[in-house]
Amino acid sequence: MLPPEFRDALLLQTSGTHEKAGAEAVSEAITEAGVFVLTTYDSCLVAFSWKDWTELEEKFMRIPNPSPRARAFRRLVIGGAEKQKADTHGRILLSPDHRAYAGLDREAVVLGLVDRFEIWNPAALRASMTPDNLEGVTEELAASGIDFSL
Repeated sequence: MLPPEFRDALLLQTSGTHEKAGAEAVSEAITEAGVFVLTTYDSCLVAFSWKDWTELEEKFMRIPNPSPRARAFRRLVIGGAEKQKADTHGRILLSPDHRAYAGLDREAVVLGLVDRFEIWNPAALRASMTPDNLEGVTEELAASGIDFSL
C-alpha cells in the first residue's frame, strides 16, 4: 500500500502537464492520472511519474550506438519497467519478477526521494547504507555543487 502523500504526489505530477487543448487534453489527463512506472534498479524497485518516465525513454532512444554496458543497463531499467496505478485503497500489485528482483517477501520499505520513490527489502536497504557505502559521499556531493556539511 502506498502512503497517501505518495499517491497525492503522483496525481499532482500528472495533472496540468499537457499542451493539448480541449477534450483530448482532459481525456489524456484522466487516463494518466496516478499512472506511474515501476522499474528495477540498484536492487530495489524505483517508481517514476509517467511524465518523467517518458522523458527518460526519449533520452535512451537518442543514444545512437550504445555500448554493451549501456545496452545491459537499458535492459535492466527499460526492460524491467511496468506501468502501475494504485487502486482506490492505494494498493499496487507487484509482479513476481519485481518481487524476486527486489527480494520482497512480507515486508517492504517505501522510501521517498524528491521526484520518485523506491521500494526496498528492509534488510537490503539497511545493507545499502552501511558506513562503507557512504564513505566519501559528502566529497562527491560537494563536487556536484551540493554542500552537505553538518
